Amino acid sequence: MTRVDENQQLFDYERCVKASFDAIVPVLKRISALQHEEGFEVQAQAIAREQLGFGLPAEILEDAWVNQLDMRRLFAWCLFETYRRFCDEFFTEAPLGSVEEEQAFHTFIQDCGFHTLDVSPCADGRLAHVIRYVLRLPYRAVRRKSYAGAMFDVDDSIQKWVETEMLRLREGRPNDTDMPTRYLKVAVYHYSSGDPDNQGCAAHGSDATRAAQGGLDQLSAFRQAIENSFCCGASIDLLLIGLDTDTDVIRVHVPDASGDMGLERYLDADEVRKQTLRLSAYEAEARITELVYATADNVAPGMAKLISRLIANNFSQIDYVRAFHGEHYEDIGHAERFIGAGIGFEEVQLRNLTYFAYLDTVEEATQDLDVGVSIFTKLNVSHGLPIPVVVRYDYHGQVPGARERAIKRCARVTDALTARYAKLAESGLLHTLQVVRDCNVGGRIEVLACSVNAQATQEARG
Repeated sequence: MTRVDENQQLFDYERCVKASFDAIVPVLKRISALQHEEGFEVQAQAIAREQLGFGLPAEILEDAWVNQLDMRRLFAWCLFETYRRFCDEFFTEAPLGSVEEEQAFHTFIQDCGFHTLDVSPCADGRLAHVIRYVLRLPYRAVRRKSYAGAMFDVDDSIQKWVETEMLRLREGRPNDTDMPTRYLKVAVYHYSSGDPDNQGCAAHGSDATRAAQGGLDQLSAFRQAIENSFCCGASIDLLLIGLDTDTDVIRVHVPDASGDMGLERYLDADEVRKQTLRLSAYEAEARITELVYATADNVAPGMAKLISRLIANNFSQIDYVRAFHGEHYEDIGHAERFIGAGIGFEEVQLRNLTYFAYLDTVEEATQDLDVGVSIFTKLNVSHGLPIPVVVRYDYHGQVPGARERAIKRCARVTDALTARYAKLAESGLLHTLQVVRDCNVGGRIEVLACSVNAQATQEARG
């Protein structure tokens, strides 16, 4: 049942993207060693263009003969420019999706009795690939919004539910309101099988039980809020999924007939995989379904169908990790390259690339940001490197004034970030890149400003 060809395609993409980010430090080390040689600027630009694919800010290089080369600014510049190129390629070449896959998924999920799949994973970068890789779902067909500890914003989810139901009522999207489908909210918590006491969820003190309970409590609060605000029969279902970030094995907490889930009542995808290894694909699918029904009383058929698909999909990811990384990932801990703050980032579908902090204001997301800064203090600051933060707001271009409001949000959040982490910013240990994107057009991101400085941005891009 493993999709071998797809695994190779996904690995090639992951390796290529991460290699572009991981090349930055070795290249800058090489450039740093040349800073007092004659013709340094020319040599540095040639190395950067050959190894990284872009030039460096001229003004930073020109000052190297007076002072030491400002490696913190150069590092931030290179990371942000690599991010911009990564985004451009993602949105122009669509390496991880197709319209056919999305259409097939919409048909499948409606057959399961759902019209929307809304997933809130933990903001930890080790879950950034949960949609496209771990669960093997088309990323554009799934709503993903990450929060520290998977403790999603209930009010935000209510707003999305209302928006979804209004679109169904007014426009029949994704289907008509007379179709008996439901809104499915999913929370994804995580744990570490290899080092459970240290590499679990930071927001829950690496306590897997607390992480699972937190996700379950948040799901229950969302359902209660919908029922209290609208009606007891409001069309909503819940699902809780755990992810072992060492191996990408999922555990699915199967809901019973009333939609309730238990922390100890779940299916482990690797255990199911072991039971189906010697079966044909047809027999394996039937066995997975049997196990789903055996896990909880009177599971709704549509929910059982979806869970069976998610577990079967995860088989490919389990084999992906074993084929390309061994029994588990080498980086079982944090290894993110930057923090993504704001709203957007659909292009980030890779493990340990980004720590997410979805927010409208810094004040409402202090926990997410503080966790992210704490992670990057160990990853970067402890080695003298800055924390790179991409402040991003996607907007709907057909809405009057949307772009202008997104630009103001970027500036406001950036100011709040530099104020909250003033010591880091003042010492050059926190840099920001401000970008916006019209998500209706589907095009590239638009760079607004960079803390490395605007002049360097213009000069290096030429």
